Amino acid sequence: MEASFARDMWKVVEPLHAVTYFAEECRKANGDVGLKGFWMGYFGSRGAPLGAVSAGTIQATFFGFHPARVRRAVPDAWRFASPESILRARSDAAARVLRRTVPGIEDVAVKAAPLLQEVVMAADASGRPLFAANQDLPLPEDPVEALWQATTSLREHRGDGHVALLAAEGLSGLEANVLVSAIGVVPPERFYESRGWSPEDWAEATEELTRRGLVAQGEATAEGRGLKARIEQRTDELAAVPYNVLSDPKTLYESLIPASKAAATEMPFPNPIGLPRPA
Repeated sequence: MEASFARDMWKVVEPLHAVTYFAEECRKANGDVGLKGFWMGYFGSRGAPLGAVSAGTIQATFFGFHPARVRRAVPDAWRFASPESILRARSDAAARVLRRTVPGIEDVAVKAAPLLQEVVMAADASGRPLFAANQDLPLPEDPVEALWQATTSLREHRGDGHVALLAAEGLSGLEANVLVSAIGVVPPERFYESRGWSPEDWAEATEELTRRGLVAQGEATAEGRGLKARIEQRTDELAAVPYNVLSDPKTLYESLIPASKAAATEMPFPNPIGLPRPA
């Protein structure tokens, strides 16, 4: 499978998954189940497949967040809601959003969810904790919930591989954010807001990247851009492997495009994920 196919699939899978972060139904569901505030809802719902883990585990697997932002939410989240109740709430809410936003989502889900799940089960979970936890979850009987869960598993598979590559290059979560911003993908202010870093943290990381020759005067150097391009290419290569199980991957991809565009209306652009607006 070509690496470029994995990037194309990410662009259609991510909006279907990401309603869980941005849609009002999902934020409300986190609150209704007992989680307090947006960030406890975010860390609790995304981390629930791991079980009632420590703040350190969330910090390590989520990678790019200020430790204080994580520790204000975890492990307290597990006192307010069990991981099992959170899992039920997040799946139900995401499906309701997709039914509201995506015309014909039932037909899309019936056809696409089993194929996506084939890819999920074919993927190697070694070294991918968030993916492994999602892969182990039973697939919901509801087809739209099943579609959402399969897209969630695949985005965590890609994300875990990406984090491993960033760490292998000696980049911290903050430094990875700074490099992305220096390339022009996401404005720094978006990372201050979404990841909890202060301007002082940002300046310190920028200084370190400047020392390494990856950034100069706040912009990525040729070396910095090259490093980021190599990481993205290798991320795509690793993410592409499980799609080899499909006999007709192109048809699956094309079937998801309209649904993905509709779901993307729930997302802000630019966003901290770095996902571009659908063409």
